[in-house]
Amino acid sequence: MHDTVLHCETGSNTEIISGTTLCNKKENRKRHSRKKVETMTNVFIGARKRIYHKVVSGVQLLFSRKYLLLTNTAISITSAAGGDSVQQLYELSIQRQQTWNRDRTLHISITGLILGPPSHYWYHLIDYLFPGSSIRVVVKKLLFDQTIGTPIGVFLFLSSLGILENSSVDKMLTEYKNCGKTLLLSEWLIWPPIQAINFAFIPLKFRVLFDNSASFGFDIYYSYIKYRTDKVSD
Repeated sequence: MHDTVLHCETGSNTEIISGTTLCNKKENRKRHSRKKVETMTNVFIGARKRIYHKVVSGVQLLFSRKYLLLTNTAISITSAAGGDSVQQLYELSIQRQQTWNRDRTLHISITGLILGPPSHYWYHLIDYLFPGSSIRVVVKKLLFDQTIGTPIGVFLFLSSLGILENSSVDKMLTEYKNCGKTLLLSEWLIWPPIQAINFAFIPLKFRVLFDNSASFGFDIYYSYIKYRTDKVSD
């Protein structure tokens, strides 16, 4: 390091020339590193903002009036298929069944396809009949939904599966009596508080999404009750 300092004598004075070049290089490297970090940070922030805006734009498009019916139907199919898949994974884990029943998952998925459009229009009908979100209006919506909508939903669920599985009329009637009663009681016991939140706070276009998200456990339960009863009756 001695050669970084030069001693020059001019007359009686000694001038010391320090190694400024080395210091300048270090400072330049530091500035370059800071700029590089700042550039990478800006690129990351910019990319995150672009991704965020694309996601928001995509969600807005999916839940727009033009595509809302298709979106709600897709949500219903996904929720139904997911619920049965979770239930079958559990049954496989405890060796209640030996192989994955693909037909069962397919049939459950089709019920989601069948129930999706009615669910979409059902929430629009309720808002049309009972506009607003006051406590009194929410109670009216809740009573209307639970006394009319829930029995219809259970009936469509069991009927769709009965037809898809080529069940006899007697077997379908037995399922209405056994499965239907159990599912209705479960819905009436657990679902009213969730639907009260749905009607009071959730915008109309997101209600099917909230419904299916909150009822994912019910989709698992529906699959369990339906096929457990089949095994018992068999």
